[in-house]
Amino acid sequence: ALPICHVIPWVTKSRSLFRETMAEEVKKDSSHDRQGAKELDPWPEYIQDRIKLFDGLHVQYKASLAAKESHPITITLPDGKTMDGESWKTTPLDVATRISKGLADNVVVAKVDGVLFDLERPLEADCKVELLKFDDSEAQSVFWHSTAHVLGEAMERYYGGCLCYGPPIENGFFYDMYMEQRQVSSHEYPDLEGIMKKAVKEKQPFVRMEITKEDLLKMFEYNTFKCRIINERITTPTTTVYRCGPFIDLCRGPHVRHTGKIKALALTKNSSTYWEGNAQAESLQRIYGISFPDTKQLKWQKFQEEAAKRDHRKLGRDQELFFFHDLSPGSCFFFPRGAHIYNLLIDFLRGHYKRRGFQEVITPNVYNSKLWQTSGHWQHYADNMFRFEVEKENFGMKPMNCPGQIGRA
Repeated sequence: ALPICHVIPWVTKSRSLFRETMAEEVKKDSSHDRQGAKELDPWPEYIQDRIKLFDGLHVQYKASLAAKESHPITITLPDGKTMDGESWKTTPLDVATRISKGLADNVVVAKVDGVLFDLERPLEADCKVELLKFDDSEAQSVFWHSTAHVLGEAMERYYGGCLCYGPPIENGFFYDMYMEQRQVSSHEYPDLEGIMKKAVKEKQPFVRMEITKEDLLKMFEYNTFKCRIINERITTPTTTVYRCGPFIDLCRGPHVRHTGKIKALALTKNSSTYWEGNAQAESLQRIYGISFPDTKQLKWQKFQEEAAKRDHRKLGRDQELFFFHDLSPGSCFFFPRGAHIYNLLIDFLRGHYKRRGFQEVITPNVYNSKLWQTSGHWQHYADNMFRFEVEKENFGMKPMNCPGQIGRA
């Protein structure tokens, strides 16, 4: 054990480091708050350049769709009923409107022959059509994906950085952005939400367009990350982009009809991440959010706020149990109080092990990748493990507690 004369200075330095860290965070937040409660004026040049290219290409794209030869088609609904239509003219929205105005107002997205489909995209041949409302999980993903685009628009108008990925997730959505020498602050949420609500009020239509890989690279030449996606992921001659207002993004879709369908939204948290989860790549800022087609559904946000009050990171900081620092991301620095509780929990568990007839063993935290390959963890978790190479052999730290841990009755 360390002599007490060595421990006390370390504890004092730890508390000092904690307070300095918190002071830096408060300073960052207040400086971000002062950097502007309004969007950039003027907007980044790439926004107008992108719109100009889109507008020129869209004239040609609309002309090519108008030139498609139309013919009668049969549309089959889930209950087996059929409806007449015309190829390249009749849309899923037309189908919904024929059924009822209420359905047309509430439907989020269509499914055509089992594939998600924009409501205002013309049907091309005989097909089966389903109309999905927000209570469907796939419709929720589309709705949140569309809101991610609105968040992307706000982030470009507020930060002016380079957007990366912006997908829907289980409960909401997020968007990643690369911006040099800047971090997102929760104090900026009201400003971002304000820009998003402007976009919602404008009822910006989501406009789909197929575009060649060459034109894509030109459209996103300002954004290294989008160009990587285009060069590495797109293997077809053409793919799609979607536009809502001034925002244009590389995207497969589909989306809601227009931004006005988003009746309630809130930004919930932010974090730092790495490009495609690679710790050797660029550091990005990620913002999370949630949205609904009805303001009543935003009650979810209140539950989140209550959960935030009980966030272990906040409690640990406020009660001086532990804190986190960039010197060791994701790892706790325990204060004496936190260490005391930690040791009590360990003693509690060990007491139960003995009473229940178990014997304790201690196993390594680092293993050769051969073990992970045998267990199957390497195939599923390798990208998220801390890995390194020694003498041409791959090693990795345990991604969870079970691999290599042995219990014996």
